Amino acid sequence: MKSQKGYIGLGILLVAVGILFLLQNFNVLGPFENLVWVLLFGAGGLAFLFVVLTNHEHWWAVIPGFTLLGLAALIGFGEHLGALGGALFLGAIGLSFWVIYAMRREFWWAVIPGGTLLTLAVVAALGEVIPGEVVGGIFFLGLAATFGLVYLLPTPRGRMKWAWIPAAVLGIMGLLLIVTLGGWINIIWPIALIAAGAYVLYRTFVGRRS
Repeated sequence: MKSQKGYIGLGILLVAVGILFLLQNFNVLGPFENLVWVLLFGAGGLAFLFVVLTNHEHWWAVIPGFTLLGLAALIGFGEHLGALGGALFLGAIGLSFWVIYAMRREFWWAVIPGGTLLTLAVVAALGEVIPGEVVGGIFFLGLAATFGLVYLLPTPRGRMKWAWIPAAVLGIMGLLLIVTLGGWINIIWPIALIAAGAYVLYRTFVGRRS
């Protein structure tokens, strides 16, 4: 019965959106066009979140709920936010995955899209005010932090030890992108090679002695 109500609600939402598109194409909505879309998407988002609040088994409804609310905010305030509008929309979608993880700790995978989307939101917000290399570095560092959290956060299956590998690789890539701005890359690479070579020699001699 509950699933039947969900399908009825989805059908009503689709019909309403279709009617609004037709009215928009015929310029019937006039100056109230944005307000109507904000109210429709906002009501749809709240309806999905209500489904989750009444039954936590329908955790999936968090994603369309926050997505529709983010879309409503983007339509309503997009002209005033500029580049931050995209950041707001991406952040809203990313937040939905963090809510899913908070509700169901066994869904550790939700941390990955959640962290990725929030990283993209930060990149979108900073893209017009800082150099491109720094933005790229922040993107990789955000992904590194995401996999770092996958490694650190508790799950019913225990710690995800594999996650430290992409976290380390992405973190190094992010740092290298940022470091290239200051011209330090020409110093760091030789030092890194020397350190790696010294470590190999150390392990070789220690291994022989043991």
